[in-house]
Amino acid sequence: MQVAIYGRPFSRDSEGNIANLFNFLRKEGIEVFIYKPFADFLKAKNILKNKPDGFFNTHEDIIGHADIMVSIGGDGTFLESVSVVQDYGIPIVGINTGRLGFLADIPSDQIETSLTAIFNKEYTIENRSLVTLEPVGSKIDGFCCALNEVSVQKQHASMITIHTYLNDIYLTSYWADGLIISTPTGSTAYSMSVGGPILTPDSSNFIISPMSPHNLTIRPLVVPDTNNIRIEVESREKSYLLTLDSRTYVLDGKVSLLLRKADFSIKTLRIKGAAFYNTLRNKLMWGVDKRN
Repeated sequence: MQVAIYGRPFSRDSEGNIANLFNFLRKEGIEVFIYKPFADFLKAKNILKNKPDGFFNTHEDIIGHADIMVSIGGDGTFLESVSVVQDYGIPIVGINTGRLGFLADIPSDQIETSLTAIFNKEYTIENRSLVTLEPVGSKIDGFCCALNEVSVQKQHASMITIHTYLNDIYLTSYWADGLIISTPTGSTAYSMSVGGPILTPDSSNFIISPMSPHNLTIRPLVVPDTNNIRIEVESREKSYLLTLDSRTYVLDGKVSLLLRKADFSIKTLRIKGAAFYNTLRNKLMWGVDKRN
């Protein structure tokens, strides 16, 4: 088996567990390919004792070198690994050295047992939908898809106006600090923080969630992901911020955005017994009540 490893620098608390990860992979005879900047960090920390089988820097570099992608970090690192995998269909699993960890859901002290289960094929594959973005009147360099969400936000103090259309039918104009278009995966991320609903990963929907709307009757809206969503932004500042997961761009107010469901999905590995509902209870501390 060939394993690609993507990661970010992590705290000293995780060093021993990550060193054990590489020892375990070597013992199992796994071919290891590491994201080059992460390999440099590991080498500087003296964690990477043996030379890996190869390195990668870009999307193209992992062709033929990965049966699975292992992300080491938090959910932000996991999202960055998605931009490397893109449409290659390589399953991703996340080892959590960050904080909350909805996507990177393997605790760093359970690496060996979790990877053993994966190598024994004791897992299920979840296909997670993405939202893809097409700017009309501009161009964005790089990967124009998001696993969690696309958002538009004010760049400075003044709120913006976001004219929104579903399949070219006018929905409304949001006077707000911004607007979030979330996938089911992203329903536990930015959208949840502004009051959006939680969806299961296999839901076929988008969530449209306004950020601090200047209208008490405006609420998040769930729509089928068969809709094309068109956004036109007005701003006194003549520009606004666009984010795709953790990537940020500044766009001109004349640029409109077309969002739709991507024509490919991201495969994530879920170890048997690690249900999504367990993750919700544990991460959001549901049921932390002495009556339970």
